[in-house]
Amino acid sequence: MNMALSNDDQIKEIIVIGAGVVGLTTALKIQEQGAYRVTIVAETLPTDPKSSRYTSHWAGAHHVSHAYDDQRQRKLDQDTFHALWQLSEPGGAAEGYDLTDAEWLHYMPDFKYLDTNELRGPAKMGFSFSTVTMNTPVYLNWLMSSFLAKNGTILRVSLQHIGQLLERGTSPYTGAHSYRDVDAIVVCAGLGARSLGGVEDKDVYPIRGQTVLLRAPWIKFGRTMTEADGTYTYTMPRSNGDVLCGGTRVPNDWYPIPRPEITEDILARALQLTPELAPPQTRVDREPTVKDLRPIIIEPGCGLRPGRKGGIRLEVEWVDAPARGKVPVVYNYGHSGYGFLSSWGSASMALDLLEGALTTGAPTNADICVGHPSGNPGN
Repeated sequence: MNMALSNDDQIKEIIVIGAGVVGLTTALKIQEQGAYRVTIVAETLPTDPKSSRYTSHWAGAHHVSHAYDDQRQRKLDQDTFHALWQLSEPGGAAEGYDLTDAEWLHYMPDFKYLDTNELRGPAKMGFSFSTVTMNTPVYLNWLMSSFLAKNGTILRVSLQHIGQLLERGTSPYTGAHSYRDVDAIVVCAGLGARSLGGVEDKDVYPIRGQTVLLRAPWIKFGRTMTEADGTYTYTMPRSNGDVLCGGTRVPNDWYPIPRPEITEDILARALQLTPELAPPQTRVDREPTVKDLRPIIIEPGCGLRPGRKGGIRLEVEWVDAPARGKVPVVYNYGHSGYGFLSSWGSASMALDLLEGALTTGAPTNADICVGHPSGNPGN
């Protein structure tokens, strides 16, 4: 017989769906408040072998905002930057985990416009600043270990419908005879929000990105160039000596492995942007070519960013739980290429929505969503 345990009035039972950078950060942010018992439910985890099913591993993840005139996205990005900057400072919680008119970027440390003679390729304008760059596999594992160290629980579950968590919490997946009713669910399912029962958001679509990881420990700076036709090229160094080069943004492309011809194109663009990628001795003798980069290739990669028409979904709605009335479901997904860039900012907003829902209770018309709409279609 399954038996419901009474929830401590001071401790609420929260389930976060998804263990990408958004899910992990949101779970950690909620957990840090101290009034919640948080469980992450996910099908794939940072410790799994790399694949296109888990996009966060493949991200470049340096903090360079593309919010432009989207005020909500600006706030999410700025809040995230300040959180990451603090985490990466000497003595910060994530020290050593590799967090190393453009008016929307003026808040960045050491921001300055570049002179014409400093521009690269076809660039008409450029700027430089100090920021953080994340070694994404290492950073994701830091998020997960931090969550577990604070008594968080992670369950590997192939969830079909959010309703599977509403009746007896996670007990169907743990085999426990006793359970606690879930007080709220937070959906951070990324691209999975398109097919997850109870969500099935058809505004969610893949934006395929491809990268090449090089071994180039002599590179100590990053460069990014966005061209008029949308071509986006970047080189992002990591503290371990690797450099991630990219990239591509192709909507509605589900192809799950790197295409060789795209790898070649990325290498050519990256070398044009950052000739210093070639081994130093090569550059002394002659002009470097793509052939000089082949010996230092670690791996090509690709991931499917969770794009969403209308931008990030940050809102709460109330759904029926068997024999219990209504339970709040907070949505925090659709970050596209902004997952790492806005993770802490959107986690804070999701926490505000969660606490507001738990404080006020279900509205009379519980079908009405309360949230923060955005006009940014994603990146």
